[in-house]
Amino acid sequence: MENLQNKQPILTLNDLYASNVIYTSRPSYGSNPWLELEEHQCNFSTGRELIISGQTPILVHAACVTNKLSLLFKTVGIKIPSNIWKFENQTTYEKLIKKLAHEYGKKIHFQYAHEPEVLKNKHYALDKETLIALNNKSRLAEWTGYKYLPKREVVTVAEFENSVSNWSFPFVIKPAGDLPTAGGYGVMICYNNEDLKNAKQKISKASHMTNSLIIEQKIEAVNNYSVQYVYSEKEGIRYLGATEQLIDQYGHYKGNHNVQKVPLSVIQAGKEIMEIGVKNGYFGIAGFDLLVDKKNNIFAIDLNFRQNGSTSMLLLDPFLHDGYHKFYNYISPCDNEKFFNIILKYIQKGLLFPIAYYDGNWFNNESVKSRFCGVWHGSNKDYIERIEEEFSKEIYDNK
Repeated sequence: MENLQNKQPILTLNDLYASNVIYTSRPSYGSNPWLELEEHQCNFSTGRELIISGQTPILVHAACVTNKLSLLFKTVGIKIPSNIWKFENQTTYEKLIKKLAHEYGKKIHFQYAHEPEVLKNKHYALDKETLIALNNKSRLAEWTGYKYLPKREVVTVAEFENSVSNWSFPFVIKPAGDLPTAGGYGVMICYNNEDLKNAKQKISKASHMTNSLIIEQKIEAVNNYSVQYVYSEKEGIRYLGATEQLIDQYGHYKGNHNVQKVPLSVIQAGKEIMEIGVKNGYFGIAGFDLLVDKKNNIFAIDLNFRQNGSTSMLLLDPFLHDGYHKFYNYISPCDNEKFFNIILKYIQKGLLFPIAYYDGNWFNNESVKSRFCGVWHGSNKDYIERIEEEFSKEIYDNK
């Protein structure tokens, strides 16, 4: 296997954040009806930035940094960074954040805003109100400079029933306001009355926390790009690259793959949006979902002023084979040991690059499925799809 020890990511978190900053990608433990707050998935997400953290300390769940991850990383010639703060549950997570801020004088860079009981705004590395405002879907027009907009309407929950009756299928319903969404959860694509009925049920359950909704044109996209940028005082604005998002017909996230040729018009549209974000106080990594239809019109449907699922894949390009790259998440469908050993086998073959591993066997008193995310990489898409199929047969065989 190729020796990767002397290779480095395109950039790391310490290229972006001050030396007194600590990073956490975990959503708050607080209630949010529009975010898939399955506890183990949220814990798993904390391991995703380990490999690109550089010297920036990060908060990581203990199940993300067991000997199993050490072995996966060792296989590709890298080590788990030492600058990590481990937590085990909500109590230890929130206690650790408060200790780092209050006793150690650290600033916390949150991927998602937390409740004020967890930490006051003055301890945020990126201003909390800026983070919330830029990720508020109802304010998308402001952050795009009133360009690249699908037809959309922002209505109160009370107005929704009457307003939606004026729309023709298909259309999209999204929560407005300050609560974050991710992975397509909270996005309700309606093709028919049954979909609309299901959406209304979700809205009813969330009405105690949601004041307004967005009804939006469903774009028939030819391409679905996630274009990513970074800003720091040192770097200025820099284009990191783009991936194409893989989603199902209802908008749920299924991974990303790399794209070699992105239209300059799409890159420029994303840069314009990033410039507006920076003018409003943003720094760090951001990714914007830009759709292109058959007439080459560009539509901004979601702005994520935070790191994205495929950010690590873009930054780890020097470690990957030239050709086709696909970022993907797996939850063990079988025995955790079998799952791990099959993953290890494909990493040893040089076809799968590890990013994060959540060790279900770390938990002694409950049955937890292990989780893994990484990048398939090889000469071309057809080849990798055949390898993926072989991998899936192995992990699903006899479970």
